[in-house]
Amino acid sequence: MIILILLLVSYFLGSIPFGFLVARFVRKIDIRQFGSGNIGATNVFRVVGKEWGVLVFILDFLKGFLPPFMMKFFLPGLANSIYIICAILAVCGHNWTPFLKFKGGKGISTSLGAIVALSFIFPKLWGSIGLAICAWIVVFFIFRYVSLASIIAAAVFFVSSLILSLPIEVKILCFVLFIFIIVRHKSNIKKLISRKEHRFQRRGKGT
Repeated sequence: MIILILLLVSYFLGSIPFGFLVARFVRKIDIRQFGSGNIGATNVFRVVGKEWGVLVFILDFLKGFLPPFMMKFFLPGLANSIYIICAILAVCGHNWTPFLKFKGGKGISTSLGAIVALSFIFPKLWGSIGLAICAWIVVFFIFRYVSLASIIAAAVFFVSSLILSLPIEVKILCFVLFIFIIVRHKSNIKKLISRKEHRFQRRGKGT
């Protein structure tokens, strides 16, 4: 029963739509009606401001990081699959939050937080994280597309996890997160193919 409660807490913590809340608090706007319409850090960065976008990134990261990390800290004797399920539920909460009619963000920041937390349990994940971050930086600074950088980074993370000697449940996690990111970026992929995706730049507060 305790484990079930903690898993539910993981989902609902992940469900807190920080991007939506920050935009509502700071600008009194519904962030879904501006920019890309996404509640994530990138859209908040563009519409509300740099400092608020960074804040949303940190908060979204933490809501992915804290559930598996705290569960491991307080209940260290559980099967590793429980911590992995905890991480997946936190990401699911962000991607499909019940507070916004099950429409959420893209899941990049929250996924990163979740896998960083799991890296303390599975240290070899640090290698995949490092490669993914390097891939994101290179692709972003060459093409200036956040979506493309995120998709490529997710692919690098997943492929590298297959090469490393990680438990099968971790490889499944990496695959699930990769699929989540592809699904949540479906509209971005269409725009990239049709060359209609917007390159990253900070927009003025009136846009």
